[in-house]
Amino acid sequence: MTELVTEYPDLARPEGFTQQGLGWVPWLAPVDEQDLTEEQRDALIEPSRAKMPYFRLLAREPEALKARTLTDLDIFFNTSGGVGRAERELAATATSRHNGCVFCASVHSAAATRESGREADVQRLLDEGVDADLGDERWNAVVASSVALAETPLSFGAADVDRLRAAGFDDAEIVDVINGAAFFNWANRLMLSLGEPEVPARRRAGA
Repeated sequence: MTELVTEYPDLARPEGFTQQGLGWVPWLAPVDEQDLTEEQRDALIEPSRAKMPYFRLLAREPEALKARTLTDLDIFFNTSGGVGRAERELAATATSRHNGCVFCASVHSAAATRESGREADVQRLLDEGVDADLGDERWNAVVASSVALAETPLSFGAADVDRLRAAGFDDAEIVDVINGAAFFNWANRLMLSLGEPEVPARRRAGA
């Protein structure tokens, strides 16, 4: 049986959405790094993920983790065709902002800024929410379609595809936007059910 971790009453929780790096603490005990099996290490794909409690927790189901990680990497890093990485990261950011996943939003908003150079627009999305005007129709269309995919009940439809097309996206690019948003609509729910974000100690100390 997986051990339930004690609650964290003194956890330094972030006050809002941020592009700053955050930590993450699990509510269930992850596998200790030294106890990871060969199968679990293989499922991590990237050895550095053995340091991260989230992935060590998912390593309790290595087959599912491996499939999840390969899908994630293909959606966000396979740029041999389709839309650029900035728009993929924007889709993940918008979905995470809509779903309230502060940790995922921090990771993907920082990536969207890094890939686009549009820090102020990305921060506006975090500060004002998914209805913020990001300054051009391409980005606004990505955000709108991502939110439509994340809504319950699902509201994404032909009008969203038409809006993306009108903003200049071709079919392959639209598929990439949909994949980024849809994947994180699922990933947010998984992360939100397993733990919560924290402000790293080095930032609390002003380092």
